[in-house]
Amino acid sequence: MASYREYQRQRQMTLGDLLLENRIIFLQGVIVDENANELVMKLLYLQSENRRKDIHFYINSPGGSVNATLAIYDTMQILSCPVATYCVGQAASGGAVLLAGGAKGKRFILPHAKVMIHQPYGNVGGQVSDIEIQAEQILKTRDTLNQILSQHTGKPLEVIAKDTDRDYYMTAEEAKAYGLVDDLLTKTVSAADADDEDD
Repeated sequence: MASYREYQRQRQMTLGDLLLENRIIFLQGVIVDENANELVMKLLYLQSENRRKDIHFYINSPGGSVNATLAIYDTMQILSCPVATYCVGQAASGGAVLLAGGAKGKRFILPHAKVMIHQPYGNVGGQVSDIEIQAEQILKTRDTLNQILSQHTGKPLEVIAKDTDRDYYMTAEEAKAYGLVDDLLTKTVSAADADDEDD
């Protein structure tokens, strides 16, 4: 009887529910407040369920809102449980920041995925005094993102600043060499292997 109830429960679950039950979360598309808030809630929920077991965070995103990106990033950093990150397709701009921000040794990329880093875009307008304030904030944001990338890649800050001055695209192998990820995800290095380490 219990197994039948479990079967019925699983039939009512969405794919997202099933993935969440297995500590897998997914970011797809542009990063905005709505999906950032949902991801933050999922991260906090999974920590409340188990403070030691890995969370598996899959990323396929062109980036988006800096504030939304940093909300996810900061939450990842304060969790007790490690967050393993996986680049599927692309991790650009804020997506690259989140990819790099995974637990050291647990940042992966699929063989044909791409990574891109750059400085934040800014649309400024209004009075001259307002433009100056906005420009100052953009520069502060750029410095913050560069410091985060420097911290997680081990690259000197001046190298990060130079590389992010324009769109900087990397293949999976190049992203590994740069320090944004630790390994390529293949049949020999799989999410299942990461699960085995949890046991």
